[in-house]
Amino acid sequence: MSGLLVVQHTPSPGVREMLERVVEGARDPEISGVDVTVRPALVCSAAEFLEADGYLFGTTANFGYMSGALKHFFDTVYYPSLDAVRGRPFGLWVHGNNDTAGAASSVLKLTGGLGLEQVAAVLEVIGAPSAADREACHELGGTVAASLMA
Repeated sequence: MSGLLVVQHTPSPGVREMLERVVEGARDPEISGVDVTVRPALVCSAAEFLEADGYLFGTTANFGYMSGALKHFFDTVYYPSLDAVRGRPFGLWVHGNNDTAGAASSVLKLTGGLGLEQVAAVLEVIGAPSAADREACHELGGTVAASLMA
């Protein structure tokens, strides 16, 4: 069985709703052989990161950057994981009130440095998630999980 690790910082209702839909998509009954684990960014360890076969990252956009919690996660896992996770698939969702570009860019720089393979477009949502945004969250989770099916 493959492991999909969802590392997230979801302090607001909007981004929490996005998390729920992403996880729902990753656990879609049509996807088999993938075990989904959801961990808060502030407590996820390098060992958990190394054990997973693929990743979904979720964050708020704070002052033009990813959340401090997700930054802390990457600070914790970057060097212990360097070269060990190269080529593993990932997806990313970002929620903000007025801009998400800097937050998305900052995460993509780190995932690029780790050599992770982006398998879905970054999902960026500003304001309250719409029905279309919620569907896109479901699709994001499903796409990344499906990339891990044997």
